[in-house]
Amino acid sequence: MNSNVSDASSGANTSARHVPELSKDLFVYAALALLVWIARQISLLKLFKPRDDIGYWLGVAGAVMMLILFSYPLRKHFRFARSWGPVRMWLVLHMVLGVGGPLLILVHSGFRFGSLNAGVALISMIIVALSGVVGRFIYMRVNRGLHGEIGSLQDLKLRAGLEQEGVRSRLSFAREVERTLLDFAKKERAAQPGWRTYLRRVFVLPMVQWLVYWRCARLLREPSARLAAHLQWNEAKVREHRRLARKLVMRYLNAEVRVAQFGAYTWMLSAWHIAHIPFVFLLVLSTFIHIFAVHAY
Repeated sequence: MNSNVSDASSGANTSARHVPELSKDLFVYAALALLVWIARQISLLKLFKPRDDIGYWLGVAGAVMMLILFSYPLRKHFRFARSWGPVRMWLVLHMVLGVGGPLLILVHSGFRFGSLNAGVALISMIIVALSGVVGRFIYMRVNRGLHGEIGSLQDLKLRAGLEQEGVRSRLSFAREVERTLLDFAKKERAAQPGWRTYLRRVFVLPMVQWLVYWRCARLLREPSARLAAHLQWNEAKVREHRRLARKLVMRYLNAEVRVAQFGAYTWMLSAWHIAHIPFVFLLVLSTFIHIFAVHAY
């Protein structure tokens, strides 16, 4: 039985490869926070002003970088630009420029709003930049596709023997745990599509997942102890068996949640595009007004 759980757990690595996404996200956001902090420290040194040569060219460089951002939608949506290289390369460039440009603008402005037109441009830029961070988060969860998510889940079920008629599952020694997992999946699949369901799946379902996991971890103790006594396992083998069983439970919950959330993130990506575009136009307009005001007056 121990080897069975181990086989299922190792076989579940197909879905487990995508579990570190949260760690990657945290690293990216921590790096962004660090870059903003560095930009703030540079501005506090007061080495230059926005109208000085250095400050001026920092602003120009930031504006040019943000102007180049529009090359990504051109490459993605217009036929004449399809020979400009792979879309993925342009997406990476889009994200790099979307970070570098605003940082240079923040240093240029000294983190101050200044005049009305400068303040509008700065606020618009901050909104667009934050919107881009949110868009990246959603895009990364939609990019793999529903087929890939379902494939990972089906592979996990096959290896673990879950939801297969006439096949003994790897958690058959703990029937209540098995029933809890299947009830969790059944309830989520029965939920009616709609914005309320989508928001719940994004913001509430991960917390429900952890509650179910801890319940299953608690329910595993007694049947695992009975099995260990029957097979005369030593303490080390008991701990390893429980660890692998908990790992399998988490793999299954992760896979079910990812499939459930895919539709929610697809809906959110569509809504994000609708909300993102007006702020981009506001940023472009306010930036041109700011540039004109700087050179005219």
